[in-house]
Amino acid sequence: MSEFWNPYAALAGRQRRLLGVAAVAALLLLWSLLAVSGLVSSTKLPAPWDVLAALAYLSWHEGQSMLLTATLWSVGRLLVAGALVIAIGIPVGIAMGAAPRVNAVLSPLVDPFRSAPVVALLPILVMWLGIGETMKIAFLFIGAVVYLIPMVRDAIQAVPQSYWIGARDLGATPWECVQRAVIPMAMPRIADAVIVGFSVMWTYITVAEYVNARQGLGQLIQNARRFSAWDQVFAGIMVIIALALATYQFMVWLKRRLYPWETEQ
Repeated sequence: MSEFWNPYAALAGRQRRLLGVAAVAALLLLWSLLAVSGLVSSTKLPAPWDVLAALAYLSWHEGQSMLLTATLWSVGRLLVAGALVIAIGIPVGIAMGAAPRVNAVLSPLVDPFRSAPVVALLPILVMWLGIGETMKIAFLFIGAVVYLIPMVRDAIQAVPQSYWIGARDLGATPWECVQRAVIPMAMPRIADAVIVGFSVMWTYITVAEYVNARQGLGQLIQNARRFSAWDQVFAGIMVIIALALATYQFMVWLKRRLYPWETEQ
């Protein structure tokens, strides 16, 4: 117990997994007990087995899978928005981090949105872009890029100046110093920013798909809520959580493969 309050003490992989499984098991047990006790109405908190039955129903019913179709639509929207976030957010963030004048110009336009409720922009996007796919992609893009750009900028600025000076002493131009010395050192933190961006998009996917979405996990949850099928609502939420977790784990694995020298946090 002497290491209990030591933030620098690393847990063994087996111990970390056991503690995580125990926490999930405790939550499921508490959920089951509440469902059995009748303290909470099933219309407000369906039992875990009812949610599993709804998940099975959504996965395959009468020769089709509503869940698979909805998942493919949601993942497709997220991938398109994610590609735009990476293509635009990373260059803008690098420019802000590498050029103080660019940062001074763009910071007042970007930084406030880190704390602003992006959901409030939804009516404006509907007015400007309609209720089709363009609006949904734009909403996901805005929701993630306002986090990605400042994080990329901070990653560039966090690189010790000695790398820039060392490259300059070797005869590199200022831009070559940024391109050859600063950006490579910042890439692991930029990868962390991309991971955060995709995680943010998963939190907004249901909001984006509430507006006139013919298919998608948000639309599936909305339809289930309209018919008071709360077991299906919970099933849809669990699928989104599982997909977000899988996306996070995959991107962390990819980062470790690309930058194996990074110390595991």
